[in-house]
Order: sequence, then structure tokens, then C-alpha cells
Amino acid sequence: MQEALHYKQQNNAVVCGLCPKNCLIAEGQTGFCRVRRNLDGKLYSLNYAQATAQALDPIEKKPLYHFYPGSAILSLGTWGCNFACKFCQNWQIAQAQPAMTRLEPQAAAALAGRFVERGNIGIAYTYSEPSVWYEYILETARLVQAAGLRNVLVSNGFINERPLQELLPYIAAMNIDVKAFTDDFYRQVCAGKLDHVKRTVEQAAKQCHVEITTLLIPGLNDSAEEIAALAKWLAGINEDMPLHLSRYFPNHKMDAPPTPVSTLAQAHKTARKYLNYVYLGNVGGEGSHTYCPQCGYKVIDRLGGYSRLSESEKKCPQCGQRIPICGEVRFHTEADTPS
Repeated sequence: MQEALHYKQQNNAVVCGLCPKNCLIAEGQTGFCRVRRNLDGKLYSLNYAQATAQALDPIEKKPLYHFYPGSAILSLGTWGCNFACKFCQNWQIAQAQPAMTRLEPQAAAALAGRFVERGNIGIAYTYSEPSVWYEYILETARLVQAAGLRNVLVSNGFINERPLQELLPYIAAMNIDVKAFTDDFYRQVCAGKLDHVKRTVEQAAKQCHVEITTLLIPGLNDSAEEIAALAKWLAGINEDMPLHLSRYFPNHKMDAPPTPVSTLAQAHKTARKYLNYVYLGNVGGEGSHTYCPQCGYKVIDRLGGYSRLSESEKKCPQCGQRIPICGEVRFHTEADTPS
């Protein structure tokens, strides 16, 4: 165990200040996330250096489409979560007690370095909610950054402002799950609040590369009005911020039917009125490619694994529009031929 950061003692209890739940935790008990326990008036992280999953993944799997496209990234996860999403896709590690391996920060950073020759650019903290792994990520991220590699968070964005600001200097990119654009959905389906997630998106976008994912669930968060409101808000931050609209399939405690592909197509059309880059997830096909928002030319083909952007300039070869890509494009370059 490791003593936690961001908590206050309150008589024999402690108040955890990591996320907006601000759990009041009695002696011997854990907070909502299950991984922070009060022992003798001190708060401890129970999952420090406990990895439940590790893999070398394509960066696009996070999903990040405008951050070092074509690269690989060492992906690590732990157990616990400060949400309780009924549709959780990783509930076996987020909500259960999975098998774990010990992976100290120095070992994680060294492992990331060994994978550089296989295209690795750093570490992504993912699979379960990384903010509940806070102390471990903060220490590991410092080592990874010092080694010239990059840190990525795949997060629900439900974290208090002070710990977020302490962590952001070490984070190069985030994919933030905006699970819906109504507070009712957050309260009833996720046990969270929308406003705190919006604040995280707004603050992170000022300091690192940010992309957004929204899983569309039929009848719950897929209306044209809600998609329009989400996209308009994101455009107010940055109209180039990529939005990934992902297809839902039944999982965990939710058995609603899968999202119709036609619903995603309509949501894509709606979001594109406000945002330059909208992608479709869990459906494959054309929804994964990057097109120039000015002329519609296909500049990155992710199924074919090639890019039409020059190595020196990330501009559309057809009209010259700048394509906002953070870092090197590592797909092979194809000659400028009509798509």
C-alpha cells in the first residue's frame, strides 16, 4: 500500500479529495472506488503498482486519431473506478477483483523504453479509470516523461481540479469519455455528474492534446438534440477537437439492443455541423478515416494503413488545408492519387 495524496483527516474519518465524490471514509472502510482505504486515520491507495492488464496497442485503439497516428503505445490498467456505469465494457477489472501483477513505476518506465524499437511512444493508462491509480500514475508519468516518452490518459474525466492540475504537466494526450450530455444520464446510469467532466475537458484542452469519446446508447443519449449540444460545446473549445461516436453493445448490467448503424450515421452528420473531425467507433469502414474538412479529401486511410500527408507538412495535398495532427504520422506515405 502507498499513502494517498489529496485527503484530509476529519476526526477518525478521512475525506478523500481526489474526485468530486469527496468520500467521507470511516476507519477500516474504502471509498466508492474501492481502492482507497482509511487505516488509523490515514488514507492509503490499495492498487499502487498493481497492474491488471498490459499490452502494446495501436494508439488508435485508445482511441486517439490525431496523436502520433500509426504509433504503438504500452497500455496499462488497474482495478477500481469512481463511476458505476451500467454498460461498463471493462467491468471485470473496474468493478470486480481481477488477477494482478506487481509493476513498480521504474519497471513500467523501463518496459516502455524497451518497446520503443517496436514503435512505442510511451504509456497509456487505460482499461479501467486511471484517476483512481493517481499516486502510481503521477510517479510513473514523471519517469516516462524524463525518458523522452509520452503519457496518455484514457479517462472518464471525473477528477477534482487540484489533482488534475498536478498531473497535467506530465500528460501529453487524453481521451476523455463524455458519456452523455445530460446530468440525468450521469446520475442514473454512471453515478456521476456532467459538470465536473466538462470542467476537466476544458482545462485539459488548454494543456495537452484532447480527443473525446461518446458511446451512443439507443434511447438514452443518442438524440439529435443531445448530439448537437455536445458538438456545439466542444466546438466552443476547439472545432478541431476529434469526437469519436462509438457503437454500444450490451454489456455488464445493460441489455438494451446494439446501437443501429443508421443512428451513428445520423449522429455523425449532426456533429459535423459543428466539428471538423468526427469518427465512428465499433463499426469499422469509412468512419475511421481522416478527411480534409475543407475539400473532403481522404488524408489518412486507417484500414489501408497509409497517409497522404507529407512528412514535412501536415497539409491536405489537394487544397492545402492544415490538418491538426500532434506528433509524427507513422503510417506509410502513399503517393498523392485521387481517393
